[in-house]
Amino acid sequence: MLRKGQLEAAINASITKFEREMLGRGPKEARTFIIGDLVVVRLKGILSPGEQQLATQPGGIDLIKQMRTRLVESFSTELSYLVEEQIGIKVVSMHTDISTRTGERVFVFTLEKDAEVELAARDASSLPSNRSDLR
Repeated sequence: MLRKGQLEAAINASITKFEREMLGRGPKEARTFIIGDLVVVRLKGILSPGEQQLATQPGGIDLIKQMRTRLVESFSTELSYLVEEQIGIKVVSMHTDISTRTGERVFVFTLEKDAEVELAARDASSLPSNRSDLR
């Protein structure tokens, strides 16, 4: 049974691998946080050098945001499954945004249940029930 930090790391690895394989490059840094019924994934350094240059041009920011948003939304089912597969709780919705100024993308996955409560219950059920079980 994986603990919260281990699940966050597993989700992090899955999303990073997805970004690398499906979008052509992975983030320079990634962090995942399980907070109640949310899974928040923050990816840093995801813009290519070409996109960074395009962001300085008139209309470039909107073009990058539209393209990246459309790409990610076309894979929303797969991304949601990656989270569900790791955490074992159904994803209800996925939200995302990208900052061309900082080169960050944020994913927010809304879960069917409070993951922190579920994980605490799983941990409690895997503990020995009394001292004699420890022998």
